[in-house]
Amino acid sequence: MAGDFTLDLSLQVGKYDVQKLLGKGATGTVYLARDTFSGKEVALKTIEPEVFSDPEFGSVYRVQFLNEASLAGSPHYWDDYTPGERIDHVDGMTIEESCHMTATRLYQNTAKVHFNQHAEKSARFGRRIVYGGHVISLARALSFNGLANAFRIAAINGGRHLNPCFAGDTVYAWSAVVERLELPGRRDAGGLRIRTYAAKDRSCADFPAEGADLLLDLDYTVILPRR
Repeated sequence: MAGDFTLDLSLQVGKYDVQKLLGKGATGTVYLARDTFSGKEVALKTIEPEVFSDPEFGSVYRVQFLNEASLAGSPHYWDDYTPGERIDHVDGMTIEESCHMTATRLYQNTAKVHFNQHAEKSARFGRRIVYGGHVISLARALSFNGLANAFRIAAINGGRHLNPCFAGDTVYAWSAVVERLELPGRRDAGGLRIRTYAAKDRSCADFPAEGADLLLDLDYTVILPRR
């Protein structure tokens, strides 16, 4: 098989920091990674793109890949999404002080506005602010309910932090499918340009895009398997 795929060990895949190579199999490579939410070590498997073009077994590997992807709990592939479609991710996640501070340390952000309650009690908001990167991570995690097979972020196109977030807030999210993208030379996967909004202390069933309870407006591109 021409050119083995090797993951850059400096990369983060979703919420996982890649640590080292563990082993290689017939269709992919397994890495040791750290879950940046829980801090636990996990085994992360990646599929080598070349396996799908193998003249003898490519179609078999493709079916196997789709079957494994469906085990994530979603039957929806790239082909099933339509530009203009809106997805309510339904679930909410309440932020605790210890959770957001632990996550912010993992991001190596040491700004006192996120940590120092002694200083912040007399500042503008009177309390610590949740780091915006943590809000992005929560929105992306919540988007699993509706975009479960979006296995990789290909690009972050832009975004806005709209309002501050604090411990005790419950985060909800919804996404709009902006564009469906063909990947040159690939029939096994495609791209979706997604715009995800996060809100605090309110359901996103009505797809809010403005207001004092909106936290995030994030424009990014994800990769999904095709049928």
